[in-house]
Amino acid sequence: MGTRSFTDLEVYQTSRLLRKKVAVLVESNFPETEKYKLSDQIIRSSRRVTACIAEGYGRYYFKENIRFCRMARGSLLETLEHLITAFDTNYITGESLKDFKNDIDSCGRLINGYISYLKKSKPPKDED
Repeated sequence: MGTRSFTDLEVYQTSRLLRKKVAVLVESNFPETEKYKLSDQIIRSSRRVTACIAEGYGRYYFKENIRFCRMARGSLLETLEHLITAFDTNYITGESLKDFKNDIDSCGRLINGYISYLKKSKPPKDED
């Protein structure tokens, strides 16, 4: 793959853009009453995606990197659930939800692709 840092990974870069987009959304669309509720949850889940990708990369062990990528995928879907909640409470529009869903689907495909790459790249002794 030729990466020197987790920041070189397309999956990280795309997930980072999503995280930043979520932060802007929360800042501009969520009421102050949600500051320690939905706002906090969605910010945390979107941050966990990139954090798990970075932590897995830093483990230098295929199995652990895959495990952290799976956690990133879970946090990605948690972020989607929080966005659905935001839609249900009229904090975001259906169009905004659809746009975020497309972004989340893209990130999910990249995470799955990275997991597949890691599974194919691991040394034979490092089997599941």
